[in-house]
Amino acid sequence: MTGKMDASDIDRFDRAILAELAEDGRLSVTELASRIGLSKSPTQVRLRRLEREGVITGYRAMLDPIRLGLDHVAFVEVRLSDTRERALSEFNAAVSKIGEVEQCHMIAGNFDYLLKVRTQDMGAYRSVLGERISTLPHVAHTSTFVAMQSVKESDISGLV
Repeated sequence: MTGKMDASDIDRFDRAILAELAEDGRLSVTELASRIGLSKSPTQVRLRRLEREGVITGYRAMLDPIRLGLDHVAFVEVRLSDTRERALSEFNAAVSKIGEVEQCHMIAGNFDYLLKVRTQDMGAYRSVLGERISTLPHVAHTSTFVAMQSVKESDISGLV
């Protein structure tokens, strides 16, 4: 049954579990059960099912990039010279290896990909752009937009 769960299989208790864990992934099963209004055993069964089915993909610490000195954010439009499936796969595999690339999205529009790149400063960004992003397979052109301020950054917890 793994991998078969979709949104229609997630009921209000599952959504409550997801919302609570999105706020605090370190909750004990006992505390989680108390918050969602179920006893511990059914809560634990539901939690394990959500993990097994891949709805919950993991638990991690959320780090503050500003406190870590990573407050330079740039968005990069990337146009490829070739957009056949093999070229896309090669680009996808290579861009996934660049740690400074926080997000990479294939776009339907005037360019092919939009990258969110986080570095310490403009000098570090220029290095990543010139030595790593521009040399990715099939990159024909890039255009950079530097973020002046992050007004909202969040996960999907508000959508559950």
